[in-house]
Amino acid sequence: MCPYVSSGLWLGVEWDDPERGKHDGSHEGVKYFTCRHPKGGSFIRPAKASFGVDYVTAVRQVYRTDAEEVLSEEVSIFSKKLEWWAVEERSFETLPSVLLNLSEVNGPGAEGEIRKTTPNVQWLDLSGTLVSSWEDVAAITEQLDKLEGLQLSNNRLSLAPEPWRHRHAFTSLKVLVLNCCQLTWTQVLESAPMWPQVEDLRLEGNNISELQRPEDVLQSLRCLDLSSNPLVQDSVLSLSTLSSLEQLNLSRTGLSEIRFHDAAPGSQTVMFPALKNLNLDHNNITEWSVVDELAKLPSLVQFSCRGNRLVSSDGNPKTANQMLVAKLGQLVVLNNCEIQPEERRGAELDYIKMFGEEWLKAGGRSQASDEFTCQHPRYQKLIDKYGAPEEGELRKQEPFALKNQLLKVSFVFPDDSSRKLIEKKLPATMEIQKVKGLLYRLLKVPATDLRLSYTSHKMEGMEFTIDSDLKTLQFYSIEDGDQVLVRWS
Repeated sequence: MCPYVSSGLWLGVEWDDPERGKHDGSHEGVKYFTCRHPKGGSFIRPAKASFGVDYVTAVRQVYRTDAEEVLSEEVSIFSKKLEWWAVEERSFETLPSVLLNLSEVNGPGAEGEIRKTTPNVQWLDLSGTLVSSWEDVAAITEQLDKLEGLQLSNNRLSLAPEPWRHRHAFTSLKVLVLNCCQLTWTQVLESAPMWPQVEDLRLEGNNISELQRPEDVLQSLRCLDLSSNPLVQDSVLSLSTLSSLEQLNLSRTGLSEIRFHDAAPGSQTVMFPALKNLNLDHNNITEWSVVDELAKLPSLVQFSCRGNRLVSSDGNPKTANQMLVAKLGQLVVLNNCEIQPEERRGAELDYIKMFGEEWLKAGGRSQASDEFTCQHPRYQKLIDKYGAPEEGELRKQEPFALKNQLLKVSFVFPDDSSRKLIEKKLPATMEIQKVKGLLYRLLKVPATDLRLSYTSHKMEGMEFTIDSDLKTLQFYSIEDGDQVLVRWS
């Protein structure tokens, strides 16, 4: 609250969205309050401000509107489905989850009322509310003995002076979501003594940059989401001592490099001993050496690397994916797609052929050079698995160029035996709608009447539907020598 800026009483407000503000908390040279953003502040009349309501009042406001609808609702929170119809008595006491996101709840209210009103809550969403401090959060959660999941995204919470004093309020908490709360990593570590059992911590879109090693906190973490934070990449290894960490999301963090200096090429690092799932989507990774470093992780089975600039010599994204599969021998899932045994076998055999000539020049069967081993640490293991490539199998690395991306495609007409097969060389990046345009010129059949499918020379006896005109030949994994089947109505 500020004194008279002009006639009458005004309140100083800092907006979460600074675009709504007009100044930095000053008026006519007088500083009334401080804003993080130079244009994030405004003055408003008290009549236009809402100071919120307590937790129990908010629950009644939200859930009394349409009890029948609420009690038949199915809510999914991080893949855990909670169904209201499982509640035996249609009353607040039986609610397993309370969702007060974007409500005006501001604190706990009268002592003991929360425990009496919603004693069985396991999941609580207070995202985007008027709760302003960790002490108020603790005053709410200490009355929810069964609470396992807490969402506090889009709030600005002042730190508790002595966080460890509030441990009793979060003893059952397993999942904590603090997305977009303008937190630094230091603030997270300072608050962490409150959450002794937390296993899943979501911190997307905060102000986290340089990471420090968690000392005696967060040791139960199994899942950590740091996506969309401007991380200092050399500090990422500070997390490597979290011995229980299984999932780590570092997407959109600006990373370009990860190095495990404790392990030689082809050997395993002692860092991140339990890490199974790593997400590096939409970063600045351009070097294949980063993938070789990730191969040192002993437990990595799931990896996502979309939206980076890892390019194979032929410029084909499918070849790049094959290289990822071949370089990461333990991988089971790549970019959310399970790697089938035949897919792995094909990728590894192609990798052997792709770099076979380079292997021979580097010493080949006698002993490959250290330089080659550093660039291809799994190559010898693949040779031991499949045998050395014959000279006739070696594939010369072609530079990326349009002519190297032309596919020889055969068009066949299974419903019209009188038509002869047509062969064309087409760019792998050609969209299906342009393929249909080509067929219209050849067949004089409207593109809207054409139905396309294809067969792969690698998977005989199987026919795959082409169901989108906006996708490319490359998207459908159509390769040189495949057949496109053309039908029309």
